[in-house]
Amino acid sequence: MEILYQDESITVCIKPVGLDSEHELPQALGGEIYTLHRLDKNVGGVMVYARTKAAAAQLSQAIQNGAMVKEYVAMVHGAPPENGDWEDWLFKDNRKNKVYVVKKQRASVKKARLTYRVLSMGEQSLVRVRLYTGRSHQIRVQFASRGFPLVGDHKYGSRDDAKAPMLFSSCLRFPYKGKEVCFEALPDWAVTQ
Repeated sequence: MEILYQDESITVCIKPVGLDSEHELPQALGGEIYTLHRLDKNVGGVMVYARTKAAAAQLSQAIQNGAMVKEYVAMVHGAPPENGDWEDWLFKDNRKNKVYVVKKQRASVKKARLTYRVLSMGEQSLVRVRLYTGRSHQIRVQFASRGFPLVGDHKYGSRDDAKAPMLFSSCLRFPYKGKEVCFEALPDWAVTQ
């Protein structure tokens, strides 16, 4: 695990694929750790953890009011339109740990919004995604529901040999100590594009 920034209040790191972001990673960081957001075990990328209750409250507020910007890179099958702004209703089936796009709001259904732009296009396309809502499997299901499953995402329709979804939390921007800070990283498969 690579530490991008650390002080007495926060730690910003790159979560490796295969490490649990809610239990294993905080243990690896040591000390008092407050988990503010999560990434699926099979997804890597930039994460921020609070080291004090005050920092946890401040960053949780930034998440709630939309001041924390989360961007991802993903490799998808096919060639989606050059950019998009997608809003869907998502339903999570907890028994199957799977999410579905549904047509209308009802109990347990939540609105999901993301925007994206294509960085390189071909049989597989590299996209940069900004999340406005943080729903379980959101990027994965919103792309798959439109016929562009993520490479390696066998749960949502990919039929390739990749071992994990090609999805990476590439950028976090948020207010901290009176200014906006930004932490970025890219996986090897996105750098070579």
